[in-house]
Amino acid sequence: MSLILAIDQGTTSTRAIAFQLTSGDQPSDLRPVAVSQIELAQHFPRSGWVEHDAAEIWSATLQTCREVIRKAGGVSRFAAIGITNQRETAVTWDAATGEPLHRAIVWQDRRTAAVTSRLAAEGHEAAVQQATGLILDPYFSATKFAWLLDAVPGSRERAEKGEVKLGTIDSWLIWKLTHGREHATDASNASRTSLVDLKTLQWRDDLCALFQVPRAALPRIAGCAEVVGESEAELFGRALPIAGSAGDQQAALVGHGALKPGDAKITYGTGAFLMANVGDQPVISTRRLLGTLGYAAADQTAYALEGSIFSAGSAIQWLRDGVKLISESRQSEAMAQSLPDNGGVYLVPGFTGLGAPWWEPQARGTVVGLTRDAGPAHFVRAALEALAYQTRDLLDALAADGAPTLKTLKVDGGVTANSFAMQFVADICDVVVERPAFQEMTALGAARLAAFGVGLIPDLEAHPAEAPARWTPRMTADERKRLLSGWRRAVKAAIVAAHDPAEDGTAEDVND
Repeated sequence: MSLILAIDQGTTSTRAIAFQLTSGDQPSDLRPVAVSQIELAQHFPRSGWVEHDAAEIWSATLQTCREVIRKAGGVSRFAAIGITNQRETAVTWDAATGEPLHRAIVWQDRRTAAVTSRLAAEGHEAAVQQATGLILDPYFSATKFAWLLDAVPGSRERAEKGEVKLGTIDSWLIWKLTHGREHATDASNASRTSLVDLKTLQWRDDLCALFQVPRAALPRIAGCAEVVGESEAELFGRALPIAGSAGDQQAALVGHGALKPGDAKITYGTGAFLMANVGDQPVISTRRLLGTLGYAAADQTAYALEGSIFSAGSAIQWLRDGVKLISESRQSEAMAQSLPDNGGVYLVPGFTGLGAPWWEPQARGTVVGLTRDAGPAHFVRAALEALAYQTRDLLDALAADGAPTLKTLKVDGGVTANSFAMQFVADICDVVVERPAFQEMTALGAARLAAFGVGLIPDLEAHPAEAPARWTPRMTADERKRLLSGWRRAVKAAIVAAHDPAEDGTAEDVND
């Protein structure tokens, strides 16, 4: 048994990948041998609201896993299951029936912005950040949990009795895989709820009280590389230990092998997430980055600082599906390269607010610098360039928090196939950008954690067999400074617009 079944449940799709443990002259590592993927429907019931169907997620997980097991030669070849998932997305379900009670509230969702704003106004943010590493923002799971309990009649009372369960996607999948025998989450996902003490990695009663989340409804917290239970035998033909679990960005950190303090990676997916390993003690940011757990595996615990960009690949999806400037994502590279420069056009992709270091939940997408010469290619180029500008903002905040200056930035995710975008990241950030040959770092990290959890590998070290792609900076310092100045003016315009009193109808009519 040398295969690991990795479940990668993301924002836009659900995937399963079979990884085989390789050996020989080189140190052992994991390589993919089979994959299956199903796209996930997105639901937008109101402006700023984003939901998923948890039952659909489970159905797709089951289907993709069975397909991969078939492709890989049968369940007898598999040693364990690893799970990685979209983080902060909140699910509630009936403990008796195992059925979801409401659509899942996705990490991008902003419906609880008024709650987090109120808690901040009441002076709670400093204490919450000191305990959890997180700021007060609707991004995190706690206010989503509370909203779900209030939205479904009787749920709050039932949750206090343990009859209704709450969890992130990893918890939901573990519950379904074990047929309700295990209600568990891993420490990395738990650290994103705003309910966990970052030092002890345990739920805190005072935080549960503050956010009005019954502790009885929450899962137990396990390490990222330990057996939390076994899958129901009838699902795949044999019970498999669930031996690894981590949120997608933490899993990517492991997948990249960014295991030493100072190592950093950024994943460009629906959003973009920079994570820098800061060692075995948590760091509380002074620049509104997030203190979080990197991973906890056996006696190894690594903390991280993280910057979250809410719209990265989703901006390209908007170009394709929203305004239909492109028919497929790969067109964006050629269109951007057709221009000699950006023509002064900047797109601030605040479609679901702005993340770090701005944390402006009310911000919306903004385009500045339009002239009569601007055309579709300028919009496309501005969307790609925005990835780099937002990355630079995160790196600047990381440096201000005292992190070592990065010389190399490890990247993964679908957008990294766009060479224009990656070169622009290298130029604007003034770093070498390095992309591994195998892109699915989140799934690889989950597989590595699971292999470690069942003792198939002795450590979490990565041993990549293929050299990565690299982009080196070639922009002049003056040009970089000029472009960044334009970007910062654009961000300021987006933030000012978000707080314009005319938006809430309180401003006087300009004709009065």
